[in-house]
Amino acid sequence: MTNLGRIAMGGALSLGLAVLAGCGQQTPLRYASNKGPAVPVGEKTAPTPTEVLTPTMQSRPKRNDELLRQSEERAPDPFDLPPQ
Repeated sequence: MTNLGRIAMGGALSLGLAVLAGCGQQTPLRYASNKGPAVPVGEKTAPTPTEVLTPTMQSRPKRNDELLRQSEERAPDPFDLPPQ
């Protein structure tokens, strides 16, 4: 077997192992050592997985679909100075 054949064989073997590694069984997530989540400072109980995975209003604000109904002039900006 030549060097080129060995390189091709090694590449094919690496690709095959990568494909096999990606098709493992998927199981539900769980906490390490089954200890459960850490309790945040100032809280009495740990948050549930649903509470942790639900984004807050601040992290995901509602969309504002209000269209510009009337063209308005901009107010003069005292800091809009020409370059020096």
